[in-house]
Amino acid sequence: MTTLNLFSSSPPIHPASAWYLADLGEFRGKQELYTRQSPQRLKVLREHALIESALSSNRIEGVAVEPSRVRDVLVAPKPLFRDRDEEEVRGYRDALDWIHRDASGIAVSEENIRRLHAMARGQIWDAGQYKERDGHIIERYADGRERVRFRPVAATRTGEAMASLVADWQRCLDEAWVHPLIALAAFNLDFLCIHPFRDGNGRVSRLLWLLQCHRLGYEVGRYISLERLVEENKARYYETLELSSQGWHEAKHDPWPYINFVLYILKAAYKEFAERVGEIAAPRGSKRELVLAALGRVPAEFAIAELERACPGVSRDMIRTVLREQQAAGSLNCVGRGPAARWVRKR
Repeated sequence: MTTLNLFSSSPPIHPASAWYLADLGEFRGKQELYTRQSPQRLKVLREHALIESALSSNRIEGVAVEPSRVRDVLVAPKPLFRDRDEEEVRGYRDALDWIHRDASGIAVSEENIRRLHAMARGQIWDAGQYKERDGHIIERYADGRERVRFRPVAATRTGEAMASLVADWQRCLDEAWVHPLIALAAFNLDFLCIHPFRDGNGRVSRLLWLLQCHRLGYEVGRYISLERLVEENKARYYETLELSSQGWHEAKHDPWPYINFVLYILKAAYKEFAERVGEIAAPRGSKRELVLAALGRVPAEFAIAELERACPGVSRDMIRTVLREQQAAGSLNCVGRGPAARWVRKR
């Protein structure tokens, strides 16, 4: 029994969820107004979100690309990969491209879920195939200890569980069991509890999150990286996922912690979108602004490599230019020289 099925009897909505839905409804109402702003500004946001999403979603799973290789891997038309990590990050970026381009024609089906997995896993040997062996989600600690965080659906029942999940999603929308965004978050929770693939489930869940948002008319993920916001709140992500998965197999779980996390991320994305474009009449879509926005996310003292990671796809020359401008304006100090140099934000 999936979480979605719990809503077929119309249980009361969690109070926090009701507040999130009200705010998201207001943001969605302004969405068209926001997207009428400067085309150049929106173009820069789209390009930046695409790169951030591919890097962040993979970093959450321990798959990373060196900052110096970001443009070669994610921007070049036909990149030459150095390792599996680069291939998987580029595959995720290609999956994002597909969703952004064709979302209205991509049904939430088992076939398309397997296709997204194949793309995000770089066409590895079992890409696009459900798991063949049982496995547990293990949490490992720095001192070497480990524990079983969750036991997903058995391999022999995975196909049945996925077919049920996809069918419940469509029935939930057709019969209006619950608000579509609640259904989206519940679907995401169920997908992660089923854990249909040997590896790559987290990445596919975030691609599905984006796809379902587009299909429901919430298109903020085109301009603001949902994956980057999840990465910035990774501890809360895992905490709410664990809370909501307890008792899932017996349908005795509480889905609301994870549902509210998903709604929180969507609200944070819309809020950031409004700050960057919605309330600004003049076109300001430049790489310089992306660096300035990243300066607000890095620690008060940072190395240039940290800032480079916070605004992937922006050249180091542009980053250095902005840093010099901020230093001349009295906002930053540079301590040291060369690779060991640190930048300090003034109060």
